[in-house]
Amino acid sequence: MGEGPGQERTQLAGDQDKSAAELRGEIEDVREDLGDTAAALAAKTDVKTRARERADQVKRNAMAKKDELLSKTRSSAPGEEGSKAGGGGVPERASSAFTQLQSKAKANPVPTAALGALIGGYLLGRLAGRGD
Repeated sequence: MGEGPGQERTQLAGDQDKSAAELRGEIEDVREDLGDTAAALAAKTDVKTRARERADQVKRNAMAKKDELLSKTRSSAPGEEGSKAGGGGVPERASSAFTQLQSKAKANPVPTAALGALIGGYLLGRLAGRGD
């Protein structure tokens, strides 16, 4: 009742300023979300990087398996170290580990071939990448 046309305009202008500031804030939030989404999509579609990450993961798994096999081989023949003078038991242990690895590869030819192909592809990609 006591509001005149001037007071109403002042109140509307304040609401517009407030909503403009809110809109700017919302726009910034949406831009950040959109940027994050674009970055996530770019990461998913980057096949080369994903292949490298997968190859690194397989490489780490293979190294862990190798270390596990070597430690099992060492623990299965504890008396060999003391019986050979000057560390002569190392070649025999290495040969035993290699034989054990060969038998596992023969027992599981498909995973072994897949691992070999993956490592070969990785190395080929590294060599091809050096020509850039």
